[in-house]
Amino acid sequence: MDSSTVYELIGYIASTLVVVSITQKSILRLRLIGLMGSVTFLTYGILIGAFPIVAVNLAAATVHIWFLRKLIFHKAEVFSILHVSAESRYLRNFLDFYNDDITSHFHPGFVYEPRPDQITAFVLRDVVPAGLFIGRRHDDGSVEVIVDYAIPQYRDFKMAPFLYSDDSGLFTDRRCTNLWADVGSEVQADYLTRVGFKPAASDDAPHRYEFELESSTDRASS
Repeated sequence: MDSSTVYELIGYIASTLVVVSITQKSILRLRLIGLMGSVTFLTYGILIGAFPIVAVNLAAATVHIWFLRKLIFHKAEVFSILHVSAESRYLRNFLDFYNDDITSHFHPGFVYEPRPDQITAFVLRDVVPAGLFIGRRHDDGSVEVIVDYAIPQYRDFKMAPFLYSDDSGLFTDRRCTNLWADVGSEVQADYLTRVGFKPAASDDAPHRYEFELESSTDRASS
């Protein structure tokens, strides 16, 4: 393989990395892949003696590094819960806006129906509504997970440990014994498994996953 072919291949790789970077929903991945693309283009420009390409991609790499530094060394984020009414207009607007993403990837067939026994709460990330939890309390002390959704730009699995911990305050009621969900997609099943849910299939509920909470006795004594 001659040098011109190698240079051309490097140029194609650089172009591919740039295209892939702008398809990323995660800002961190966008910056990392974008940096790789800029460095590869920088190398390509040096090899072929194209100094405008070198200058542009040197500047682009500097910008990527600047923002990556801010992302990686960002102060600790603050998570909190904002309870809203089941009839909240903002809740309805949120669900309408993200309906296609929710039903296509996470909760197929989901249709929102306000109920008096529901838990409806936004997960705030530095006071920004980054996720939504909708659950339903049952008489046996369990809570059915109807929706657990993170908007695309915050889908980095940082909210889940907070949401299902005592820090969120959503499940600290002594009457609350466990959580369960009937899984409708592989994406949801994988997510719940990472959170700590375990398969609990039965003839009546072949796709059920459950999450055991601390007993009310344990919570009372802690």
